[in-house]
Amino acid sequence: MIHKDWNTTSPQAKVECVSDQAAKYVVNNVLTVGKTYPVQNETEEFLFIIDNTGKVGGFYKDYFKKI
Repeated sequence: MIHKDWNTTSPQAKVECVSDQAAKYVVNNVLTVGKTYPVQNETEEFLFIIDNTGKVGGFYKDYFKKI
């Protein structure tokens, strides 16, 4: 149940959004190109960040570059 503490824990890293255009999903409502986001958790395929809504969301790593 580690996901319950993601809003209050320190971020693991920071990433910058490089794309908000997705093939299957609408992500331009919650991501802004050029904005820096804190990474709360990471898997092989996804980054879990605090997005523009203030909540933790999972996104493909393709949308970001590490800072």
